[in-house]
Amino acid sequence: DVQLQASGGGLVQAGGSLRLSCVVSGFTTNEHSIGWYRQAPGKEREGVSMLSRFDVSTYYAGSVKGRFTISYDNAKNTVVLQMDSLKPEDTAVYYCAARAGVVAGIPYHAGMQYWGKGTQVTVSS
Repeated sequence: DVQLQASGGGLVQAGGSLRLSCVVSGFTTNEHSIGWYRQAPGKEREGVSMLSRFDVSTYYAGSVKGRFTISYDNAKNTVVLQMDSLKPEDTAVYYCAARAGVVAGIPYHAGMQYWGKGTQVTVSS
């Protein structure tokens, strides 16, 4: 059974940083991909960043490229999203998500198989 346990988030001023973590369990091989999505009020859920465990490729949405960094801690089975230079438009509920197989980009949210509980990120101006 694949499980994702997300943590982190909170309230920060514009220009600040936050770190999201997601503990991943249940995959039996490294042929899977893990990432982060977000959903702001009244908007569709959108992909933020994705990491392919198989070849450690990383992908970012254009709106966060250069500000967010995704990584994987093998010792802790945790995917981390470091968010720097945060903007008010980054405010949303952030979700950790995973799917079997290798991806070549950030899949549409309907293509993800497993989801963690959301965590709120609020950036004040």
